[in-house]
Amino acid sequence: MHLRKYLAVGCLALFGLCAQAETVSSLYQVREPVNGQGAEARTEATGKALETLVLRLTGDPKAAQSPALAGLRKDPQQIISQFGFEAGPPETVLVDFDPGSTERTLRQAGLALWGNNRPSILTWWLNDSIEGSSLVGDGQSSAAPLRRAAQHRGLPLRLPLADLNEQLVGTAKNLEGADPAPLRGASERYGADALLAVHATEADGKWQGTWRLWLGEQLEQGKVEAADQAALADAVMLAVSSRLAPRFVTRPGASSDMQVQVQVQGMNLARYAELGRVLEPYGARIKLVEGDTMTYKVTGNSDQLRAQLGLAKLQELPAESPAPAPGTDPANPGATQAVAPKPFNGLRFRW
Repeated sequence: MHLRKYLAVGCLALFGLCAQAETVSSLYQVREPVNGQGAEARTEATGKALETLVLRLTGDPKAAQSPALAGLRKDPQQIISQFGFEAGPPETVLVDFDPGSTERTLRQAGLALWGNNRPSILTWWLNDSIEGSSLVGDGQSSAAPLRRAAQHRGLPLRLPLADLNEQLVGTAKNLEGADPAPLRGASERYGADALLAVHATEADGKWQGTWRLWLGEQLEQGKVEAADQAALADAVMLAVSSRLAPRFVTRPGASSDMQVQVQVQGMNLARYAELGRVLEPYGARIKLVEGDTMTYKVTGNSDQLRAQLGLAKLQELPAESPAPAPGTDPANPGATQAVAPKPFNGLRFRW
């Protein structure tokens, strides 16, 4: 069936699918400890949950204190869909925020948002403590603080198995080295978008972490300190989130944004649904359908569009070359020649 017919038949179902799809699970669910007892402590924890959510969605540590969110800070219940508690110690508030009303409120406040299509991060984490050195592997108890921290900061985390071969790769030298080649070679089977290397060391009762993050050829790095392993994991994930967010946040209508045409080849019904979800924050509108090629008109920053479409595993195509000018017919030199079509002026991708 032709793609245009697919679109006509499946439009309503596809829009429902796009609305429900998520890359990051529990992006709008926040856990925060209750420091103290009584209603006041619980109210304070709920406010902290709101701050955590806003930071997740914007990557901006100052966003939650925006004057435009004063009413929301006073009454977070207006965007909360479910509220509960988990027994401690410490007691924890569990807050589910409504995605639609949350995004609408934050966008009305003029905040740039990072959608739920985020790079999966394969994390090589080496702990060096007084008890020895160990590489954190998937399924180990030492992975739990990393998973909690990643969820808290809205990052999709993956961990290696940490088998014998990987332990030989996940050394302090490789994790702190400038060349990611050894880790990349061992990471290929996990199919992640980004590579995070962390060397955590314990000294004088505190923990320090040196981290490096590769997303493609781009490198981010830093150092953090914390009182314990759980706090260190959260500090690392917060730092990583703050470096990634500026590449993906979108604020429709911002001065740095512009109208951009995006052409994608190799479309089918499933890919139409996926692409609609990816381009939704950019106000995408279908402009043209030709066979398995679709052209969208979006509002956004070209670099951010490239980053977001790269996460969806689309490959960028080079710009179209101008068609050669038509030649003159020697037998009829005065005849009107056909005008060569203009090359597509926009971003081109294929699945």
